[in-house]
Amino acid sequence: QVQLVESGGGLVQAGHSLRLSCAASGRSLSSYNLGWFRQAPGKEREFVAAINWNGASTYYRDSVKGRFTISRDNAKNTVYLQMNNLKPEDTAVYYCAATFAIGLVTRSAYDYWGQGTQVTVFS
Repeated sequence: QVQLVESGGGLVQAGHSLRLSCAASGRSLSSYNLGWFRQAPGKEREFVAAINWNGASTYYRDSVKGRFTISRDNAKNTVYLQMNNLKPEDTAVYYCAATFAIGLVTRSAYDYWGQGTQVTVFS
């Protein structure tokens, strides 16, 4: 089993930055593909970014390309999401997730989920 715990969320003004972290316990993340998803009130949970097991490949939804960066530190068993130039439409609960599967942009591909961290961006 893998337990995932997100941190780093908060209240921030538009144009500012946050870095989310997701720390794992119970098992090493080094063999897992990792993703970040988000869910705004009244909306479906949506893909944000993903990184493959060795960090060689990354994927982003179009609306965050050039602003968000996903990275991982397997030695620290942690995945990060650096979010720059935040916009009010980025407001959501952000979740990290882990999977051995491919198809990293698909919510159903992921086996393990964290509890989420709230990000609120005001203008």
